[in-house]
Amino acid sequence: MKVVIQNEFGDPDVLMATEMDRPMVKEGEVLIKTGYTSVNYADIKKRKGAKDSGKFPMILGLDVSGTIEEVGSNSSFSVGDRVIAFPIGGSYAEYVRATEQLVFKIPDDISFQLAAAIPTVSILSYILIHEIGEVKKSDTIVIHSAAGGVGSMLVQLANEAGVEKVIATVGNLSKTEYVKKLGADVVCTYDTFTETVLNQTDGRGADVIFDSVAGDVTGKSLDCLALYGTLVQFGNSSGKAGTFKTSDVHSSCRNVKGFSLGTTRKHKPERLKPAAEKVLELFSSEKVTLPIARIFDLSEAALAHQLIESRNYEGKVLLKIGGE
Repeated sequence: MKVVIQNEFGDPDVLMATEMDRPMVKEGEVLIKTGYTSVNYADIKKRKGAKDSGKFPMILGLDVSGTIEEVGSNSSFSVGDRVIAFPIGGSYAEYVRATEQLVFKIPDDISFQLAAAIPTVSILSYILIHEIGEVKKSDTIVIHSAAGGVGSMLVQLANEAGVEKVIATVGNLSKTEYVKKLGADVVCTYDTFTETVLNQTDGRGADVIFDSVAGDVTGKSLDCLALYGTLVQFGNSSGKAGTFKTSDVHSSCRNVKGFSLGTTRKHKPERLKPAAEKVLELFSSEKVTLPIARIFDLSEAALAHQLIESRNYEGKVLLKIGGE
């Protein structure tokens, strides 16, 4: 089968297209013929060696859309089922295996292309909005990195939930129109968002702030977080840890909540199915969508990584492996 591997950590040019044997599935697993896979910032970190030591040859990738090719004897899935999944051992491959608990059927009216944008960013975003952030209609919220995959979904889901005011941050104001089309009320940069939030709330601050950047952005977020507000921390794309003091939270009755989709896949996978079903309903009814920034062939994985690292894109970046 076609696959992209790496044998060392490094720049995008460590990614190599090659051939490998199809994976063998065990009971409780399915084999999926991949249509598309998404490229996520977590892939960049893993390629560089920032996430773990890694075992080579290593295959990157978190999620796929595709068709069931093989099932076990007592499977709830059938050969030919259209699915999205979080596979075992990477997704930059023509065939992947996945634990049934992390495989979800998709309706016929959702294309494999669109479906590939759903698993990581959309399921994550739904959980962040409804379970971790617990946003209310009366809230003012801040969504950092709003033009990225997760940010694009958070803005739309906040609107779907009827949130009163959505303030979005971007690295470059050239992305303002894109983010406002998704439903953001106010768009600003990381340099100005603290002042903007305080101005927009008459000094009260935001009720919920979603932060995947960390570093200095965490401290600036606390500077404009309201009393009893919640800072939701779910990444550190800046490459730096965010810090805060206990005095930043206890006297103001504010809280900091963390969430990791990777940890949840590993330790509480059953938590993902209800969110996946809700997200698929929203996509099927066209209440939300996810703009596709660009689609690369699997052999062009290095170019896809370069685009992600440039941050010069809006929405999701995909790799086409089998297509529709």
